[in-house]
Amino acid sequence: MIKKAKIDASPLFLIIIALIFIAGVAAAIILLRSDPIEESLSGNRVINSLFVIEDQGVPLCTYVLMHYPATRRASVFEIPGSVGLILRNIRRVDRIDTIYDQRRINNFKNEIEGLLGVDIPHSFVMTLENLGKIVDLIEGVEVFIPASVNIFQDDPILFPSGITRLDGDKAKLYITYELPDENPELAVLRRQRFFLGLLQRMGEQNGSLKNNQTARLYHSFFRTGLSQRSLMRFFDEFSKLDVDRMSIQAVGGNPREISGQMLIIPFWDGALIKDIVRETLRGLVVEGAYTERIFTVEVLNGTGVSGLAARTADLLSGFGYDILSIGNADHSDYEKTLIIDHTGLNYAAEDFGQIIRCTNIQYSVMNIEIDELDILNFDYQADFTLIIGKDFNERYVN
Repeated sequence: MIKKAKIDASPLFLIIIALIFIAGVAAAIILLRSDPIEESLSGNRVINSLFVIEDQGVPLCTYVLMHYPATRRASVFEIPGSVGLILRNIRRVDRIDTIYDQRRINNFKNEIEGLLGVDIPHSFVMTLENLGKIVDLIEGVEVFIPASVNIFQDDPILFPSGITRLDGDKAKLYITYELPDENPELAVLRRQRFFLGLLQRMGEQNGSLKNNQTARLYHSFFRTGLSQRSLMRFFDEFSKLDVDRMSIQAVGGNPREISGQMLIIPFWDGALIKDIVRETLRGLVVEGAYTERIFTVEVLNGTGVSGLAARTADLLSGFGYDILSIGNADHSDYEKTLIIDHTGLNYAAEDFGQIIRCTNIQYSVMNIEIDELDILNFDYQADFTLIIGKDFNERYVN
């Protein structure tokens, strides 16, 4: 009788284990490379994301978050629904929210990309109902309410003054209520404050939401092209952002009635907002104490053109400068626009001049180091005095 030889299975077993390990590593590498968030974070670039809060299929709030992971700085641009553009999809001038479609967010996103002059690879859409659920899941959003709101009607509107944590139902009411005599700008500011608070809270709570069941629920509240894993990874970045220093501003323009509706037509055919975005992005990526400071400006009208100082102040505010005062110069016959620098930071004055292409800069103090800045400027009302001359066309010095 012939005996069958025994086959030692140990080497075969080890080979199988090795192959499984290699396949797992290869799959992990492929997954990492195909993860859009990891790709974005691994690159030395600003990450732009679109956030939409919609109510009954219409955008209630639309924001573009721009953040640079390396410096942990971020800025937000609000896109009002009434911004008027030549919309490519319908080939006519209309409100930008006209083309908003829950199922085709890319059409809306593409118009915003064209408006701001940037690519926006990621989008997050929340219905008002889901926003309330998100707020409850992250255990509330804190906002500062400057004055208490006490309105008794069929549905009372009650908000105490001070720092208040809103639950989901209160959050929905906070961003949607309107008062007959309320300044529309205050309603915009209210929503902006809430959005910044939401970003901050999402970052603070993201770590506690990562168990699979909770993360799956959280992910379901957003319409996004990101996977559950990518969404949680992306929201980790919010915990690193300095929200207190984050700027937020709305795209502005001239109100104009077109086809029976009032539209906001972006200044200078949209060129101004693109310039502001470029300047904002530059500020996000540059490190140093100089970039952390908000410079102040005194704007004086040195021409006979009525209202020029106020319009120029609005222009400079869009670039992040704090306008301390506006008024008239000592005479109204300045031929050339003049910048008077009171900081001693020559490069800061030159950067300011580049905004309006003004090279006529008078330095009232010698060039100094950044550490001396706070000591030096006590005697001046503003960091820069801008005297507008006849060579200024309300955007650039000719």
